[in-house]
Amino acid sequence: MAIKLKIKKGDTVKIIAGDDKGKTGEVLQVLPKENKVIVKDCKVAKKTVKPDQEKNPNGGFVNKEMPIDISNVAKVEGN
Repeated sequence: MAIKLKIKKGDTVKIIAGDDKGKTGEVLQVLPKENKVIVKDCKVAKKTVKPDQEKNPNGGFVNKEMPIDISNVAKVEGN
């Protein structure tokens, strides 16, 4: 049975726990099987990227948003 989540893609949420506590942002993706959400500009990690021919011929670093547990975010009302 699927778990019903109250937070949807596009909602504005506030981070209530963790390193980014107090920040607000838009939900980019919801991961219901893992009970996690990805919030824009929150919990950003620097990932290394190998060189490839199309997108990144030199390789290097890319900033990427990482998933946050859904219990650590609260939906902001009044948009």
